[in-house]
Amino acid sequence: MEILEQLYQALLSWLPASAVLIAAIIIIYAVRAILGRGSAEIADRRFRSQIIIMILSFAGLLVFIMNLPIGETRQGQLLSLIGILLSAAIALSSTTFVGNIMAGLMMRVLRNFKPGDFIHVGEWFGRVTERGLFHIEIQTEDRDLTTLPNLYLVTNPVKVIRSSGTMISAEVSLGYDVPRTTVKELLIQAARAAKLQDPFVHVMKLGDFSVTYRIYGLLVDVKQLLTARSLLQEMMLDALHKNNIEIVSPTFMNTRGLDKGEDFIPPVAADAEDKKSTPAKPVPEDMVFDKAEEAESIEKLRERYEALGKDIEKAKQELKDAEDEIEEDEIKDKISRIETSRKKLVEAIEIKEKEKDS
Repeated sequence: MEILEQLYQALLSWLPASAVLIAAIIIIYAVRAILGRGSAEIADRRFRSQIIIMILSFAGLLVFIMNLPIGETRQGQLLSLIGILLSAAIALSSTTFVGNIMAGLMMRVLRNFKPGDFIHVGEWFGRVTERGLFHIEIQTEDRDLTTLPNLYLVTNPVKVIRSSGTMISAEVSLGYDVPRTTVKELLIQAARAAKLQDPFVHVMKLGDFSVTYRIYGLLVDVKQLLTARSLLQEMMLDALHKNNIEIVSPTFMNTRGLDKGEDFIPPVAADAEDKKSTPAKPVPEDMVFDKAEEAESIEKLRERYEALGKDIEKAKQELKDAEDEIEEDEIKDKISRIETSRKKLVEAIEIKEKEKDS
C-alpha cells in the first residue's frame, strides 16, 4: 500500500506539469490551424506563423519548467541553463540564424519586392515564389526553384524589375562602311516590331574594325521578359539582313578571303509568309515561371482582400454619420456585399494555396 501511495503522490505531483505540456501542445496546433485557415487575412502567413509558433513554443517550455515537481533551486538552475544554452546558440549562429531573421524583418519593412516580381541578385535571376522567415525562394529561367538566405539578399545588391515596365536592350557590331543613320533607323524598326515602346539607339564603342550599337526599348508586359529579349534580337537580325547589311566584322571577312560581292545573308524561307498566319504558340514564360505566377496571383488576391477591409471600415464610419434609416439600410447592404466578396476571396486563396503546394 505504501508503494501505491508513493506512486500516487508522484503522479499527482507531476499532474500540473503534464497538464501544462498537453495544453501547450494543443494551443500550438490550434494556432497553426487558425493561421492556416486565415491565410487571406495575413499577407505573409508563413513568415508570421513561424514567429508566432516559435514564441509560443518557448513560452510553453518556460511554463512547463516552472510547474515541474522540483525545488525552486533546481527550477532556477534549469532556467539558467536554458538561458546559457540560448545565449550560446545565438552567439554561435548570430551570423546565420539571427542574421537571416533580422534580414527578413528588414526586407519586410522595406517591401522592395513581393511574390511574382523578377529580381536579380548576385548571379541569380528569377521570379519570387515565396518569402520566409529565413529565406526567399525564386524560380529561375530553367523552371528550377532556388532558395536564397535573407542574409545573402541584404549583403548583395538586389535589382527588382518594376511591374510597370522595364528596358530591354541588345547589342550588334557593324562595319564602318554602314551609315550610322541607316543602322539607327533599322534598329528602331526592329524594336517596334518586337512590340517595344519608345525605342532609341546608343553608339557604345568605336572599335578598330567595327562600331557597336545598342538598341533600347520599353517592355510594358514584364511577364514576357524572356520572349521579348529573344524577339528583339530576331527582329534585329531580320531588319538588317532584309536591307542587305551584313552582321560580320571586316576582320572576319579579311581572314576568310571571300570573293568580292559575296554576302553573309541567309535566304528568305519560302514558308515565311505562311508561318505568320499560324496560331500563336504558348509563351515559354507560362511554363518556366508557373509557380511564381501562382504566387503573384495569390498576392494580388490578398491585396484585394485588404482593400475590401478598408472599404468596410470606411462604410462603418459612414454608417455612424448616416442621417436617416434609408441611408443606414443602403450602407448596411453595401457592407454585407463587401463581406460576401471577402469570404469568396478567402475561398479562392485557400484553393490556390492548395494548388501551389500540390
